[in-house]
Order: sequence, then structure tokens, then C-alpha cells
Amino acid sequence: MNENRNVDPRTVYLDPLPVEGSPAGFPTAGGAYPAAGQADPQQVAGTSGAYPVAGQNGPNQAGGGASGAYPVAGQSGPHPVGGGPSGAYPVAGQSGPYQVGGGPSGAYPVAGQSGPYQVGGGASGAYPVAGQSGSHPVAGQSGPYAVGGQSGPHPAQQHQHQQSYPGGFPNNFPQSVQPQRPPTTAHDVSSQQLIKKSKRPPQSGWRKAVHSITGGLVNLGESPADLRRRELISRINQPLRGCYKIAMLSLKGGVGKTTTTTTLGSTFSSLRGDRVIAVDANPDRGTLALKVPRETTATVRHLIRDASRITKYSDVRAYTSQSPSRLEVLASEQDPAASEAFSDQDYLRTVGLLELFYNIVLTDCGTGLMHSAMRGVLDQANSLVLVSSGSVDGAQTSAATLDWLEAHGYRDLVARSVAVINSVRPGSGKVDLDKLSAHFAQRCRAVVRIPFDAHLEEGAEIELDKLAPDTRLALLELAATVADDFPNH
Repeated sequence: MNENRNVDPRTVYLDPLPVEGSPAGFPTAGGAYPAAGQADPQQVAGTSGAYPVAGQNGPNQAGGGASGAYPVAGQSGPHPVGGGPSGAYPVAGQSGPYQVGGGPSGAYPVAGQSGPYQVGGGASGAYPVAGQSGSHPVAGQSGPYAVGGQSGPHPAQQHQHQQSYPGGFPNNFPQSVQPQRPPTTAHDVSSQQLIKKSKRPPQSGWRKAVHSITGGLVNLGESPADLRRRELISRINQPLRGCYKIAMLSLKGGVGKTTTTTTLGSTFSSLRGDRVIAVDANPDRGTLALKVPRETTATVRHLIRDASRITKYSDVRAYTSQSPSRLEVLASEQDPAASEAFSDQDYLRTVGLLELFYNIVLTDCGTGLMHSAMRGVLDQANSLVLVSSGSVDGAQTSAATLDWLEAHGYRDLVARSVAVINSVRPGSGKVDLDKLSAHFAQRCRAVVRIPFDAHLEEGAEIELDKLAPDTRLALLELAATVADDFPNH
């Protein structure tokens, strides 16, 4: 059986001592396993069999002491290490294949010295610790997040404002200061703050019909047309300081200048809470007084004559007539036998008195630029409304008026003027009103087109409620455009 055994010379096998009276099958002295002192035919130096015994070694002798597949105390394996015994794992004293000066070191740094990258000052690992930091030490403490004191590669200012961010951010983030709420005042309990806002009911169209049929239960809100109308009214009602004087001008008769004066003044007076008056400054017999119900026979001549006795608004009111829209009209001289023309000095005295009691004064000028009162009207005007018809001759006359004004020192007044293209007849014929509007838009501040209206064609007293919706909207746009030039500061 011994001959069939494969012996590994690198393995140490201890020879059991023979026991007297051992059972059958156990090796005895001189049996299958040689005893001490005996050798088999393959005996090497010393006494040895198939399994090396203590004292002698196998086919591979190691100097110094016995050695096998596993190192024993004293000497080590095929590669002895000076200084002390060493195996697969380093032991105290010396270390593995890479020696670290100063003290023992392994896969993880220990106190004293560190791993492959030494950091001066103190021990450091994968994450910075108090004292020094990672591969690039900075003054103070440092890491992926800045800590109190110094931070990162760029030191912070000593007195830099610190902010904090609420929530789960690290404490070393810049800290933000919570904004302080303004103190509570009586304004916080005003009606605008406490009353819930509801939709405005519709004022026109099918939305208004639905609102009326359902008794207000279905409120779809204002239509785009209603919103546009309310925006225009807001512009008309903007604050006005002092007295704003508007000159209504046209060199050609029959274009609707007096009618436009009345409708524009009525629009202002019906929407604004202040006083509005229209003055007939036509040196001839004007027709402005015919556009409102006549309440008095007094004229501008009577007002000038009694100017010294007028001290309050009720005194002026005795010389004017008022329309249902609250527009007041001061008529011109109606007696054809009057030989004294209305001069610029008369106009200046009239306006000087009226501006004490009225916020808006509209002046209906005559058809000529060279009449006696025209220079006084233009010198006092804050704004100019140039009225033109949609005909070719009306457009040419209005353009010539602008040329005359610019040539006589009223260029600034022309730049603030508003051109009105008034359709005195239904339809525009072959005249391209868009091109006409574009011409005036290059010379005036704005252009407004007023459509034909049957009520205005009558030439009688004007009532805003009888005007067509398109005409009312056009007049709102005209009044809002003029009001945009109001001085409110």
C-alpha cells in the first residue's frame, strides 16, 4: 500500500510513534512507516522517509530551521524578510512589501503617520478632520462644505455678512435673514382688503342678456368691448390740475367742428366730476348755443361787461346754458347789428375769468385764421383739435391749416394736436381714409375717426344717449386721447 501512495514533498507529515500491541493494520516498527533512525531506499541527508520528521527536512532544505508549506516561528518561507518574521499579513514592528517610516502602517492609516500621501500638521484620511485638510491644505478648516472661520481655497472676509437658508441644508451654508413683515396698520382693514372681489356684471351683448335672464345667477363677466370702454373711461377721468384749454379749429365750414366741440365737451362733462364749459369764440354769429337747451339769452359780451361783479361760480352760471350731460355753453353775440367784433383781448378777459371756476374750457373758433380773436385763442390753448371731413377738399384745407400754424410759430401746438376725421355723410365714397389718417398721423399726436351718425346730422340739440354705439365709442377714444395730455403734476 505504501508503494501506491503519492507523497507531496512540500507537505510535512509527522511519523506516529509505534505503539506496542497495536491492532492489526497499524504500522509497527520497521513497517510501512519507517521509525526514527531508519531510512528507506530514497533516504536523504538525515533520517527521513516519505514524510519528513522533526530534525531533518524533505527534499528542499531551508537553512536555519525546519520549514514546510506554512512558515513556522523563526525563519520564514522562500523569501525571508529581515528584521522579524512576516507572513501574508503584516505584524507589529515591520510591515509588508512597502515600508512606511515612522511607525506601522497598513491599508488604512493609523494615528501618527498617514497613507501614501502625507499631510503635514496632523493625520488625515479620505475626509478632512479638524486641523488640516485634504491634498490642498488651507488656512483654518476646509472640506466640501465651508465651516466657520476660514473656508475653501479663498479665505472669506472677516466681517462678511452671513446668510442662512431654511430647510435641510448644512449649517455651514450662507445663512439668509428672514424678511421682516411690515407693521400692520389701519389700511389693512380697509374695504378693499376685507371685501371679496366679484366679477363685474356685463354691460352689453349676449353676456348681459344671460345675466338678466338668470337674474344675476350666471355672471360671465365683462366682454372685451366692456373692458375697452372701462379703460377709456379711466383715462378720461385721470386727475387734472388747473384749467386745461382746448382749441377746436377748422378752416372749412360744414365739416362738423361745432358738433365735435359739443360732443367732446359732453363726453368730458358726463364722465368727469369737475366743470366743463364750451365758449363760442366765433366773431360772427356762431351756432354753438343751438346744440344745447337754451337757458339764458346772455352772451359772452354780457359776461365781459359784468366781469367786475362776478366773484363765485353761481355768478358765472347765470350767463351759461347747460345740457343734460352737464356741459355748459357760453354763447357768442347773436345780434347781427352789433358792430364791435370779438377781439383777442375780449377772449383773454373771458378765459381769465372762466379758468377760475372751470377745469376744462373748449373754444369753438371761427373758420378763419386771421380773425381778431384767433391769436388770443392759439396763445392760450394747451391742446389743438383739428377737425376735417373725409372729402378731398376738407383734407387739403386741414393740411394747409397745419402748414400755416407751423409757419407762424405754433409748431409745438401742432405736435400736441389731435386730428379728427369726421364723416359728415354715410360712406366715404372713393376717398381712402386710411391714407388720409396716415398723413395726419405723421404730423399730429394722434388721429381719431368719428363715423357718420344720423342724430348728429340733424343739427339740433345733441343728446349722447341718442348716438349710435360706434359713435359713442369713437367719442370716448377722442376724449381719452385728449386727456392723455392732461398735466397731472
